[in-house]
Amino acid sequence: MSCEAGCVHYYVYYRVRADAGHEDAEATVRAMQTTLERRTGVAGRLMERREDGVTWMEVYENVTDPGAFEAALRIEADAHRIADIVEPGFARHTERFVECA
Repeated sequence: MSCEAGCVHYYVYYRVRADAGHEDAEATVRAMQTTLERRTGVAGRLMERREDGVTWMEVYENVTDPGAFEAALRIEADAHRIADIVEPGFARHTERFVECA
């Protein structure tokens, strides 16, 4: 499938725990992204909100097999204990976008 024909772009955002060390939290997410890329071939990017630095977004673009990618993302997020760095009372939110037709 070419990306013009229906690739999905994922945006996963969340708040990082106030007591999580920034460098440690970043290393955890980047390790997860590295493993995810090996499993799926999809490279991720990690961004933080300019104004606060505790709202983070993972970006995964041009996903050609959404079902396999989402399963791998869940598995790797669990394996790397990403939930442990998320602020209590908040959750990781996943948004899915496609190109306008």
